[in-house]
Amino acid sequence: MFAIAVKEEQYKTYILSDQPAQSRVEVVPERGGIITRWQVQGHDLLYLDAERFANPDLSVRGGIPILFPICGNLPNNTYSYQGKEYNLKQHGFARDLPWEVTEGVTKDLAGITLILNSSDRTRAVYPFDFELAFTYKLKGNSLEIDQRYTNTGDRPMPFSTGLHPYFWAPDKSKLQFKIPAVQYRDQITQTQHPFTGRFDLNVDEIDAAFTKITGLAATAIDHSRRLQVRLLFKASYSNVVFWTLKDKDFYCLEPWTAPRNALNTGLHLMNLQPGAKWETQVRLTVDFF
Repeated sequence: MFAIAVKEEQYKTYILSDQPAQSRVEVVPERGGIITRWQVQGHDLLYLDAERFANPDLSVRGGIPILFPICGNLPNNTYSYQGKEYNLKQHGFARDLPWEVTEGVTKDLAGITLILNSSDRTRAVYPFDFELAFTYKLKGNSLEIDQRYTNTGDRPMPFSTGLHPYFWAPDKSKLQFKIPAVQYRDQITQTQHPFTGRFDLNVDEIDAAFTKITGLAATAIDHSRRLQVRLLFKASYSNVVFWTLKDKDFYCLEPWTAPRNALNTGLHLMNLQPGAKWETQVRLTVDFF
């Protein structure tokens, strides 16, 4: 049985559930359309910093934030378009703005669609008109994130997009990763390193960019919790980023369509023509062993 419920707390929260599979997802539209919780068979899979989440002046650290119209940061948070300079903060604005719920489905799965439209606030930092539609679909041990990007303006729209899942890991020493790449770039030291499936988790921060991926899936194996999470993504995602902080019970495994600073360099940047739509998808599954 699939269901959608609503609970009124600090923020209105939509709860998608698949009761026979004992799975549920919680979505908070007004906090960036974010998924804050994904639970399967009693296991919480996502990390959430509740204190930051409760403060609307802070970006959320946890759940699955949406990255748009950039992934990562820009030098000095600036880019140029047609001779004018704009300021755009790290990961863009989609994760900070309220989204609107437009549709719910409980037949064959539990699904909900959220919309974000351009506004005077977005045009001040990104001079393009758009509509984003994200549909979250829960069924069994899988969570699909279907995305549609529409250019509603009269000029080509450059952008990149991605997801920033925070996975809960109380014992990161027992983690192993399968990422379709042989090396990564350390964004802190700006050096290249071979990838062996594990990271040195004794350092304060790891920010590893896999910019030459050879497949469309990445897997995190948590031996301490006896589970593995698998991300499957479309070919439009050209980068995978791994990020974590020492002494924090999370790791992030992030599919991006373009690397940092793509709005300035143009590398892997999407350019959507006026009136055009573009769709993509990320699918997350969890298995226990």
